Amino acid sequence: MGRVDGKNVIVTGGARGMGAAFARRLVADGATVVISDVLVDDGVALAAELGDAATFLPLDVTDESAWHDAVTFAEKVFGPVSGLVNNAGIVHVDPIERLAEADFRKVIDVNQVGVFLGMKAVLGSMRRAGGGSIVNISSIGGIIAFSNILGYTASKWAVRGMTKTAAQEFAADNIRVNSVHPGVVVTEMTADSARSQGMSGNQPIRRAGRPEELANLVLFLISDESSFSTGSEFVADGGYTCL
Repeated sequence: MGRVDGKNVIVTGGARGMGAAFARRLVADGATVVISDVLVDDGVALAAELGDAATFLPLDVTDESAWHDAVTFAEKVFGPVSGLVNNAGIVHVDPIERLAEADFRKVIDVNQVGVFLGMKAVLGSMRRAGGGSIVNISSIGGIIAFSNILGYTASKWAVRGMTKTAAQEFAADNIRVNSVHPGVVVTEMTADSARSQGMSGNQPIRRAGRPEELANLVLFLISDESSFSTGSEFVADGGYTCL
């Protein structure tokens, strides 16, 4: 028996990296998964790999009407949504004095507004499911600060606070909301970043994390095993933030 049997989960940014690891882990333990992303080819290939328990839907997380269509699609294919992993995210590197407003706003729109729209969009479906679990992927950049990524840091701190507000508002509907705060994890987004690779050298666990390690944490939060956890931060950073 799988740990998330009967759960219908939407994973944003699910075509590759951590999102793909989340989708694989959830399907392996019994969930049906709607993989959503703007990376269509990667998303279609992943859904084909995972078989009948997964499907792909292109989704721009900054588009409220697209979110409505995504939830409608998920219900039509697999039934009411009982899990959401808000994983879609981008980063832009520039010092504040050179950071263009348009670049700042783009990061906020994807990383912060996208999370807001996702939580809002699934609420009715989760009520129809009798409850659910929302996992918002933040970062250790939502607990501490880093230079040259103002938009990313701002958005990830916002996700942390939004998670707590949603947890308070949604609890009456048996919907839990938690945030996950990864440290350096080897993905396509971080593989070429010398700064990211150097960060793990001084932390207690002296290596970068693997997407599969974060997927185990997401699985726990989507499952009923975490039934007493809501409004909380779950940090997986090799001990970076304990220094």
